[in-house]
Amino acid sequence: MSVSAIDLHWVQRPGTSMRGMQHPTTVLEALHMLADDPSLRPVAGGTDLVLELARSGVGGQVDLLDLTHVDGFRVLDLADDTIVIGAGVTHADILAEPLVAERILPLAQACLEIGSPQLRNRATVVGNLVTASPANDTISALIALDAVVVIASLESGAVAERQVHLHDFYDGFRSTVLRPGELVTRSVVPQPKPRQRGLWVKAGLRKAQAISVVHAGFNLDFDADGTVTMARIALGSVGPTVAVNEPAARELVGSPLTPETIAAAADAAVASVTPIADGRATAEYRSSSVRTVVSRALSTLAAGGERDRWPVRIPLLSVRADMAEQAPVATGRITLDVNNDRHAGESVGTGTLLDWLRENVGPGTKEACAEGECGACTVSLNGDAVMSCLVPAAQATGASVQTIEGLGTEADLHPMKQAFVDKFAVQCGYCIPGFIMAAERLSHEFDSVPTREEIELALSGNLCRCTGYYNIIDAVITAIEGGLA
Repeated sequence: MSVSAIDLHWVQRPGTSMRGMQHPTTVLEALHMLADDPSLRPVAGGTDLVLELARSGVGGQVDLLDLTHVDGFRVLDLADDTIVIGAGVTHADILAEPLVAERILPLAQACLEIGSPQLRNRATVVGNLVTASPANDTISALIALDAVVVIASLESGAVAERQVHLHDFYDGFRSTVLRPGELVTRSVVPQPKPRQRGLWVKAGLRKAQAISVVHAGFNLDFDADGTVTMARIALGSVGPTVAVNEPAARELVGSPLTPETIAAAADAAVASVTPIADGRATAEYRSSSVRTVVSRALSTLAAGGERDRWPVRIPLLSVRADMAEQAPVATGRITLDVNNDRHAGESVGTGTLLDWLRENVGPGTKEACAEGECGACTVSLNGDAVMSCLVPAAQATGASVQTIEGLGTEADLHPMKQAFVDKFAVQCGYCIPGFIMAAERLSHEFDSVPTREEIELALSGNLCRCTGYYNIIDAVITAIEGGLA
């Protein structure tokens, strides 16, 4: 008996492959392209879209609308009255700008919890908003900060814009008020007042690469005597959408943050939500987590400790490359500078950079999870460590890529490779190319040897099933010490 693709488990289905790609350079051009072909799928970082396509359907192909070349989309503007986050601004861009953490700490805290350094180098803040999952971390931070999204559309051949408060942007589970042919061009956050303070917290099942069980953004304004004059609390992963929790906020306004008002706010938050149950947590566990998250966050704000755990240095595994510097190509022919050699070929398989590299360059870059969870496929793209399984190959055309094959030779090992050998960090070896590529990027970031905690954060996107982390960290320290000596 034959088995059709639709009868297969989703991991066995072929999914939807990425075929062609259009590369607009202005918002107007992008809107015209979308009007001419409504089937185009807009893509910026691609970390959500690539995975969605891989898990959808029983085959077929789709054309993409690449937004990374659009003028102004990679702009992060911290003007006096607003903070403007362009649609191409990545989570790493947020973390690379200290003024963001200084002025709107909740967003910076949420960005640090998104995935891993490799994902943060690709994933965009606006993309996280538009995907509209109630588990998407930056949504609660930006709703608490009273952000708006600016939406562009085509009217009479020109660009028209409308603004929507982020808390009104979602009209259901993974659903927004975006109309056909519209694009979100930026998010705008009002600058906080002098006594306004906030933070963002998350409950997850592990320290990194964890989808939230509960996440929450807090933004409070105080009088000189400590009385709360304004409170915005947004809770996520406890319903079909991330939403402002008015009952909890009402318990705070007009009072200082005492243990009694904090307890009342936590009680109100629990009573006002109907948590979902899924593979990460039961509804009962989520209710308990809401109480814990709200109580601890407000207690931290009461003590003025919202910045206590913010890292002094954040490993980005990035040189802050401008994605728009790549020369856009509209054809299916892909040309890349890989390990200083020019390679060309057609898009293959799913259309990811990982498939293209393995087909046209070599097998050094490994495929394991194929969904950005393990780090085995880490490569350097224009100087940034990325998960190649989540990068559309056509979007990378014209870029410079470094893979594990480009780090030294068999006769003359790269220092990072040699350190992994010397410290017995290799074990089965399958995950090691990804670890070495991430560690090599880390070796360029700081002018002193990173701490073990910084190395753990830098390698949080890489998994070793042999549990060889101690030796791996020792190898990274050894290599970087040698390079800085």
